[in-house]
Parts: sequence; structure tokens; C-alpha cells
Amino acid sequence: MPTRSHYPEGVPCWVDLAASDPAVAEDYYARLLGWEFEAMPDPDGGVYSMAHLRGHAVAAVGGQPPGTPPGTPSHWNTYLAADDVTATTTKVAGAGGLVLMDPADVADAGRMAFVADPTGAVVGLWEAGRHIGAGVRGEAGTLVWSELITTEPAVALAFYEKVLGVTSTATPMPDGTYTVLHAGGEDVGGCAEPRVTGVPSHWQAYFAVDDPDGTAERSRAAGGSTLVAPFDVPGAGRIAVLSDPTGGVFSVILPTPPHSEG
Repeated sequence: MPTRSHYPEGVPCWVDLAASDPAVAEDYYARLLGWEFEAMPDPDGGVYSMAHLRGHAVAAVGGQPPGTPPGTPSHWNTYLAADDVTATTTKVAGAGGLVLMDPADVADAGRMAFVADPTGAVVGLWEAGRHIGAGVRGEAGTLVWSELITTEPAVALAFYEKVLGVTSTATPMPDGTYTVLHAGGEDVGGCAEPRVTGVPSHWQAYFAVDDPDGTAERSRAAGGSTLVAPFDVPGAGRIAVLSDPTGGVFSVILPTPPHSEG
């Protein structure tokens, strides 16, 4: 099992769903990915449930922030590891980004902030305390890849390199090139322009599955929908883009060859 005990700076280490209906979302992901949920204490009275798979924390489902307009779809948040969140956020403005939430302690679990890159993609920063992030990655039912979808790749990539030391390489693909992101000596994600006009810049979570076609069918049976039917990407794997019943959009992938996680 590809377990983790540490995430170098810049590596996507955690994802959580800001759900319009957490109970519905929990039921869906339990059925789809086999997650088991544990409600965590929240001094503010909100909802935050840790998702576990075979004894490891792999993601979480929470409620939406106070003041969110009714009917707002759920969305997945990606968090990048930061050695020192306070020091990292001081670099954001100079790199053209915006600090949306100042660094704050999350009890003894860690320290977090939210920032937006110059193209508008929002990402969390996580400085590990007791909670390092996902305890396992790359196995079926867990986060395996993170993709920065941005309208201005060059601008966004310069931001992440300056703020977190994330580098990139253009990799040839059958239909052009694909930019692979590197941090801590790992290939940790990708960067691409939106495939559909009007889609704003954002971070997309990919969960590994053994059968994308079967997963898409289970998604529909659990009340979700298929936004992009399963398709093959030579050298990468078989991918589908799904939406949960509350509007949270994510991708699933059967990596080919198997994705290696350290």
C-alpha cells in the first residue's frame, strides 16, 4: 500500500469537499469509493467528516462556508503542502496572487490558508501538524493526481514556482503537449487549459479506480452523473469526469502504467 508519512512542499497532500448537503455527499462517496466517514469535532458547529479507506484518512467532506448562496454546487478543494504557511503566504501578492484566507491553526492538526493564483484558481495551503494529509495515495479509492486547469498556463505556472517551488515539464502527447508538475522529486500533477469554453481556472482532483466504466455506472446508480464518458489517454490511463449528487465535480482514472507513489 503506497502510504505516506510526509509531503514535501508543493505536493498536493489533501482534498476536501465543500458540500451543499454533506449527508448526501457522504452516502454517495461511501457507495462509489468505499469510504467510511468519521465526524470530527468542530468548535464552530459546522460539519467536517474524515473519509477513511482501510484505516487511512484519504479525504474529507464538510459543509459550505457561512454566507454561501443557497443552491451553490459543491466543490472539491485541493491543498498543497507548505513547510511554513505564514512564510508562503507572504510570497503570494508579489507573485500576482491573492490571499483569500489568512493562515490559521486547525487545533493541533495543522495550519492552513487559502490563496488564489493570478488566473483565479483557488488552492489551499497545508502545514502539517498531527494531520499530514492523505495517509495513502495512488491506490484505488484515493487521490492519485491533481490537475491545474487554467486559462493562462504560463502565468499560473510562474506563480506556483515562485511561491512553492513547483516546476513543470512539457510532455509530448498524441494530441499535443501536456504539462507535468514536479515537487519534492515527484510528478505530482498536471496543467492544462480548459477543454470547454467558459470553465474558470480551478484545481481538479483525480481518484484512482480499478474500473472507470464500472465506476461511472455506480455513480449514476448512486445519484451522480457522468460529465465526460470514460475515454483513453495513451500513456496516462482511462479517465472519466463525474459529478456527485450535490454538484461536486471530480475525475477518476485507471492509470496506465500504474502510477508510482513514494
